[in-house]
Amino acid sequence: MLTELAIRNLAIVDSVTLALSPGFNVLTGETGAGKSIIVEALGLLSGGRASADDVRTGCDRLVVEASFAGAAVDALAPMLQAQGIELDEGRVVLRREVSAAGRSRAWVNDVSVTTTSLAQVGTQLINIHGQHDARGLLDPDVQRDIVDRFAGAVPLRDRVAAAYDALVAVRTEIEQLTRRRNEALKRADYLRHVVQEIADARLVAGEETRLAEEARRLAHVEELRLHVGQALATLDGDEGSTVDSLGQARRVLAAAARLDGSLDALVGQLEGVMDQLKDAARDLAHYEGALEADPARLAEVERRRDLVDRLARKHGGTVEQALEALAEAQGELDLLDTAATDLGALAGRVAACERELAEATAALGAARAEAAGRLAEQVTRVFPDLGLVDGRFAVALTPLAEPTRQGGEEVSFVTSLNLGHDPRPLARVASGGELSRVMLALTTVLTRTHRVPTLVFDEVDAGVGGRVATQLGLLLQRVASDHQVLVITHLAQVASRAHAHVVVTKSADAGVTTADLRRVEGRDRIREVARMLGGAESAASLRHARELLTAADA
Repeated sequence: MLTELAIRNLAIVDSVTLALSPGFNVLTGETGAGKSIIVEALGLLSGGRASADDVRTGCDRLVVEASFAGAAVDALAPMLQAQGIELDEGRVVLRREVSAAGRSRAWVNDVSVTTTSLAQVGTQLINIHGQHDARGLLDPDVQRDIVDRFAGAVPLRDRVAAAYDALVAVRTEIEQLTRRRNEALKRADYLRHVVQEIADARLVAGEETRLAEEARRLAHVEELRLHVGQALATLDGDEGSTVDSLGQARRVLAAAARLDGSLDALVGQLEGVMDQLKDAARDLAHYEGALEADPARLAEVERRRDLVDRLARKHGGTVEQALEALAEAQGELDLLDTAATDLGALAGRVAACERELAEATAALGAARAEAAGRLAEQVTRVFPDLGLVDGRFAVALTPLAEPTRQGGEEVSFVTSLNLGHDPRPLARVASGGELSRVMLALTTVLTRTHRVPTLVFDEVDAGVGGRVATQLGLLLQRVASDHQVLVITHLAQVASRAHAHVVVTKSADAGVTTADLRRVEGRDRIREVARMLGGAESAASLRHARELLTAADA
């Protein structure tokens, strides 16, 4: 359960710490005092959207921190340990900060986590029901999700979705393969021409460069001989060559080295240079010997260059791209030979996917049908406690012609809130107040199997009053026997049933509005309940408040 909530610099809250008790906790206060800020704070710890506008004016950041303890926290230990987070003496502390620049940071037991990770933990500990949730009941997706969760059929629904996705994927694969085969059939003659043209040419990657170099060499044989001959004469000619000069220098230096051994290294260097020059001279001589004018070979090379250049330009611009075009064309032609076999295999996969989807859809439909009856019975049983004495609730399951990713039927809530009227879709029969009560009835039923320890109700009693308000208080009191409940309310009948009562007040300090919280007991609580009854303290309102509180304790 939630043991303590600390808020700093959120909206009009400066700094407050709220200690919560097990069971039924209630927050009351004047309209606009800041009660819903508590819900906003808990929402931030459940991964809610953060905004720089939430930061109190003049402050650099807001901070929300909540401590939880109990069996639900112990159950989270494996999930937390997987993220490198250890329990702190059986506690989990969630913290979130939002800077004035809008930057959000989060921690679980002082370990920095992402907002998504914070939400994964927070939603296991807190469940918030607000006024907007009643309108959310009109959404078919919400109704379907409620039934599936009540049925424990979410894994079945996931199985249906997976089967549906697999079937769609195989059917898409068939469509794509069929389209490619048909396109290949239309282009078959052209594809065969491409394959024959490029394959017959026997193109080789990088061939353009090699041919260009050979053509340039064959076209300049005489000029190359002249340059190479001059280089050879300079390196190792008959007289005054570089090799001869270095040899003379080596001999002189070797004589000096006999007098000074430190010159031996230099002698060795000269010998190494001479060896390299002799190797270069031999390589040049070999190159010169291979130079030969060959007009026929030059003509052949130029013809090959023309062919290679033409095919490259025709099929992409380079030899490599032409070879890719060959592979693609051959692949399309191969497709004509293999498509029939591949389509046959895909047809078998379609049949298997259809069987799996049918089995999964049937199992989900059966689970929904069983749960629909139980849910309808249990919700209808709660209706009289909320003033809907003649109300009836049902879940309509309408079969679909073809299963979808969500199953084989539409799921919708239908109600009859007045005697003698046939059940109709919820949106067509419920007013705002009635819709809130239907939501409360559903919430009451669903919480019996709900594992989240702390339930928060934010003014879900809108449009309720009189005897129904008293019944609502009793109903929430019953819910609090299995969960910790935190209710924000304007109803004295609800507030009087709480085990712990916190009042939110608003004041101005140095021209800045500030919200504060304090727990009330005894006479202070009587006065607050009296205020809720009549708006002004009077003997009658105080007497009525005492009666409500006495009845709640009875």
